[in-house]
Amino acid sequence: MKTNLDIALLLIRVGLAAVFIAHGWDKLNNMDGTVGFFSSIGLSAFWAYLIAYIELLGGVSMLLGVFTGWSGILLAMTMVGAIALVKISKGFLGGFEFDLMLFLAALAISFAGSGKYTLMKVFKKE
Repeated sequence: MKTNLDIALLLIRVGLAAVFIAHGWDKLNNMDGTVGFFSSIGLSAFWAYLIAYIELLGGVSMLLGVFTGWSGILLAMTMVGAIALVKISKGFLGGFEFDLMLFLAALAISFAGSGKYTLMKVFKKE
């Protein structure tokens, strides 16, 4: 079977984008609830807004394939926080397994790059 790293990277980016855009959008559309939840785990409203925007804009970045190195690092850091502050006590199954996959996929894109199917490649003349 022929392999295509660029298609694989695109699929991972689209998956990350879908999850993070949805979660960031949801947080921003219910900031009272988001701030309340963050407050319940000991974090200020600043962190609620910061995480919401990192998720939304990081997801858009992944979708478009721009600034994916930085976005991947920031998204991975949010998953470390989610695991450490919320999910670790729930164990692996039904707890932090999905967050761990998001963490690893975000880091993978950060290390591997976005591949050739990006918005930047559309506008770049070769």
